[in-house]
Amino acid sequence: MNNNINRVQLCGTVHAAPTFSHENHAVPFYSFTLSIPRLSGVDDVLPILLPATLLEANPITVGEMVSLEGQLRSFNNRSGEGHRLLLSVFTHQLTAGGEVPFNQIQLSGVVCKTPTLRRTPLGREICDVLLAVNRRYGRADYLPCIAWGAVAKQIAQYAVGERLTVEGRVQSRTYTKQTEWGAEEHTAYEVSIMRPAEEEEFLL
Repeated sequence: MNNNINRVQLCGTVHAAPTFSHENHAVPFYSFTLSIPRLSGVDDVLPILLPATLLEANPITVGEMVSLEGQLRSFNNRSGEGHRLLLSVFTHQLTAGGEVPFNQIQLSGVVCKTPTLRRTPLGREICDVLLAVNRRYGRADYLPCIAWGAVAKQIAQYAVGERLTVEGRVQSRTYTKQTEWGAEEHTAYEVSIMRPAEEEEFLL
């Protein structure tokens, strides 16, 4: 099978109000951030992108719980500042409310960079891998993923060009970068892999 799967389902609290992002083919797009707590108590604050028509049909306010479905997309950063790739959850469905916070992503794509296996200072293993997931019309999203422990060892065995199917969550991570103007705080986004999977599990 040669399917490319990119499916995100989120339920969380609106962290920042929608603001105009850009226009594409005469369609305005808006962005906002969604806060979703982890079991550890830390919140993932994720960038959400959606067309104006979807926002008009489902007005949202800060502090409101919403549920959405979409895809994790990568966009080239042409500003010259920060990461080369910018990630956002491109939303197809948006509804008010939700029973419990939820954060799940299912991906199937091709490994496009040799996985890097490393250890934390405390000896825990981590693996970084970049996954290319094709869209329609020949474009692709390049999505940074991270795995821990036994899953990291398993992911590290994949070679460039191999198909990898995973389930996990979309997470935000803050870090400090030293610049000529001093320390600056940045936020990175990535997929935290919970487990490798078979494509058949996600082809519903």
